[in-house]
Amino acid sequence: MVRFFPAETALEVRHRHEVLTIEAWGPDSVRVRAAQFRLPAGSHGALDRPPPSEPPVIKTADRHAVFVHGELTVDVVFDAGAAYPEPLLTFSRTSTGQELLAERREHFWLPGARFFQGNRSGAHEIHQQFAAYDDEKLYGLGQRTHGRLDLKGLSLDLVQRNGEVSIPFVLSSRGYGLLWNVPAVGRVEFSANATRWTAGQAREIDYWLTAAPTPAAILGRYADATGHSPDLPEWASGFWQSRLRYRSQEELLDVAREHHRRGLPMSVIVADFFHWSAMGDYRFDETEWPDVPGMVAELDELGVKLMVSIWPTVSPLSEHFDTYRDHGLLVGTDQGAEFHQTIQDKGMDVPMPVAFYDPTNPETRAFVWDLVRRNYLDQGISVFWLDACEPELNPAHPGNLAFHAGPGAEVASIYPRDNARLFAEGMAAAGHEPTVLLCRSAWAGSQKYGAAVWSGDIPATWQSLRQQIRAGLNIAISGIPWWTTDIGGFHGGDPADPAYRELFVRWFAYGVFCPLFRLHGDREPRTPTGYAMTGGPNEVWSYGDEAYEIIVGLLDLRERLRPYLHEQLRAAARDGVPPMRPLFVDHPDDPRAWQVEDQFLLGPDVLVAPVTEAGQRSRPVYLPAGTRWVDASGAVFDGGTTVEAAAPLDRIPVFTREGAGVPWGPR
Repeated sequence: MVRFFPAETALEVRHRHEVLTIEAWGPDSVRVRAAQFRLPAGSHGALDRPPPSEPPVIKTADRHAVFVHGELTVDVVFDAGAAYPEPLLTFSRTSTGQELLAERREHFWLPGARFFQGNRSGAHEIHQQFAAYDDEKLYGLGQRTHGRLDLKGLSLDLVQRNGEVSIPFVLSSRGYGLLWNVPAVGRVEFSANATRWTAGQAREIDYWLTAAPTPAAILGRYADATGHSPDLPEWASGFWQSRLRYRSQEELLDVAREHHRRGLPMSVIVADFFHWSAMGDYRFDETEWPDVPGMVAELDELGVKLMVSIWPTVSPLSEHFDTYRDHGLLVGTDQGAEFHQTIQDKGMDVPMPVAFYDPTNPETRAFVWDLVRRNYLDQGISVFWLDACEPELNPAHPGNLAFHAGPGAEVASIYPRDNARLFAEGMAAAGHEPTVLLCRSAWAGSQKYGAAVWSGDIPATWQSLRQQIRAGLNIAISGIPWWTTDIGGFHGGDPADPAYRELFVRWFAYGVFCPLFRLHGDREPRTPTGYAMTGGPNEVWSYGDEAYEIIVGLLDLRERLRPYLHEQLRAAARDGVPPMRPLFVDHPDDPRAWQVEDQFLLGPDVLVAPVTEAGQRSRPVYLPAGTRWVDASGAVFDGGTTVEAAAPLDRIPVFTREGAGVPWGPR
């Protein structure tokens, strides 16, 4: 029979070999954990400690328990008449009794709603199955390339890949948010007959659920549980200039000088990969960058920050390779050598295997940060681009990795989070304010370390631009308020091609309203991957006179937008609501707001409708109900309606909430 053990903030449920706990974890929220025999002593998930909240009300009977915590009620029912009985959980809203989510068995006999299949190592293949609801819409789960905002009907891998960021949090139209707090390699299925979370190898089932009353409040509770972002530094909201690679100090400085000569704003310029002497050295190659302090000083005079690219890869030719290897600072391997990628780095005649450092190891974090501090921070560089931080494996077998934190199959997803942690903790120890860490991947909690995410190595196509809108909104829902894309796409794009110039201008206009505003890409003519590559031109003047005139106006628009944007970023740090978000976050009572996938709000007062089709010079725009909206001409429109908005090449449709008083900066 089932047994209940209530405590002050938690309820323990035992049946046969399973132990299950329901614990208050912030207002209106609980953490649920289940395991065989005993819960693990530690966790590598995102839930460090419960946020403050009132104690729950717990009532138990022989076969039924009720756990009431604010607006969330958890019923635990044990049906002794079932073919193979087990305690089953149902989550409902306390004030209305509405069912939010309920466990469902996989089969009337076996398996049940919670499945454990041991592998003789103390770990298990685990499943957690819930009911499916036909009317449910689901959002979040990080950043994906499927081109959908609503995840209902999709089956998705829980694994980190270039362009696919796995953050296992979803917000439901039924009024709850759920974090799958298991960093193992796995899968989630939002199918018609069931919602099921699985992991190939894990020690426990662990998830967090909140029933906060609105989407904005759900996001706030989620930030309380996993960590709030810092305030974005003022400089970081400006324009970031990058191309595939500037090969030398003089080449980079020439671009910054030309921006200044033309009177164009620039906040950041990038020294990308292969600026180093070797992967793992974490210093500039002095033959190409002979005077780093002098370069940084000149950029400072121009009001420009220098960002450096830092990969977690370690070349066997690195001057520190023996230390990495012999001190156990590298990611290990269950089978095979400790090399997990190939690339042609400095000193290599052909591509060779390289290793990855292990940021889950505190000793690794200390060693790498010491190199970064001495070779970058002490030279005046405090902005870091943490590229390839999934990590990018070849072959892509994360389950074959071995980390200080545990087997790759169980913890691989935390790699990008702990990599950001390395730099955030290092900056704090050095007495510096939080910086922006531009990352290609993230996991739950990455935001508290100042991780900004960009959408990876994406194609330079209209379809890709359409996908970015959905990807950016879903990762915002997943807790990452700082996000950007490679304006124009990464793979390809010919600056001399009129068709590509149109795409570039439309993408640039979309970028103006992203939290970070960043130009990057490997333009034509492209060159083979390796330390000699540079890519084609990718400066704002590279796209012809017509495009340049439009871009100059868009750069000015971004400068005018920055005061308002920082208001929203401060609110994000305080409240956990991202500045760039789907319409339903501010308009949950408008059914159409849950359906619109190709528009977004920047804060509560600016509505943006990007143009994503070649030749398009107008587009329909849905204006959320409950307020009136003003377009660029000053015309006023009722909410709850769709208007056909003009979209000449030099602008995309943007509306402001009537009476909002958006604090645009001076023209």
